[in-house]
Amino acid sequence: MSSEEFERLHEAYMSLYEELKLIPEKALTCHGDERKRLVRRFDETQGEAEEVLKEMEEELRVAPSSYRNAMMTKVRLYRRDLGKLQRDMKNSAPGFSSHPGQESIYSSQNQHSTHMQSQRVLLLQGTESLKNASQSIERSQYMAAESEQIGTDIIQELGGQRDQLDRARDRLVNTGENLSRSRKILRAMSRRLVTNKLLLAVIILMELAILGAVVYLKFFRR
Repeated sequence: MSSEEFERLHEAYMSLYEELKLIPEKALTCHGDERKRLVRRFDETQGEAEEVLKEMEEELRVAPSSYRNAMMTKVRLYRRDLGKLQRDMKNSAPGFSSHPGQESIYSSQNQHSTHMQSQRVLLLQGTESLKNASQSIERSQYMAAESEQIGTDIIQELGGQRDQLDRARDRLVNTGENLSRSRKILRAMSRRLVTNKLLLAVIILMELAILGAVVYLKFFRR
C-alpha cells in the first residue's frame, strides 16, 4: 500500500465532505431551479465521495493489519456521515419531486455499503489469519527440517565415533596379542637361559673331574 496515495484520497474525501456539509443548509433557503441545482450538485459530489471511499478501501486491502483495521473503522464512520448528510439533504428539500423515493435509495445504499464493508473486513481478517497460519506452518517446517538435519549430523558424528572406538578396540586386541607373543618369547628365552646355565655347570664339573683325574694319575700313582 502507498501511504501517500491513501493520504491523497483522504484529503480528497475530506474536501468533498466539507463541500457536501454546506449544501443541505443552502437548500433550506433556496427554491425552484436553484434547489434542483443544489440537489444535483449534492448527488454528484456524494457519488464522487463514494468513489473515493471505495478507492480508500482498495488501498487498505494490502495494508498491514494493525494499520488497516483502524483505517477501516474510520472509513465506516465516513460512510455513516455520508448517510447522515443524505438524510439532512432530504429534510432540506422535502418538496422536491424530481427524485421520488430518494431517502429510501440513500438508506438502502448506505446499508448495502455498510454490509459490504463488514464483509470486506471479515474477508481481510480471514486472509490475514490464513497468512499468519501459513507463516507459522512454514516456520514449523523450517524448524523440523533444521532439527532433522541436526539429528542427521549427530547420527553421522556418532557413527564416526563408533568407527574410532572400533579401531581403538582392534588396536587394543592387536596389542594384547603382541604382548602374549612377547611373553611367550620371554619364557622361551628364560628356559633356554636356564638350560644353557645347567649345561655350562655340567661342562665345568666334567672339566674339573677330568682335571682331577689327570692330576691323580700323574702325581699319585707312581
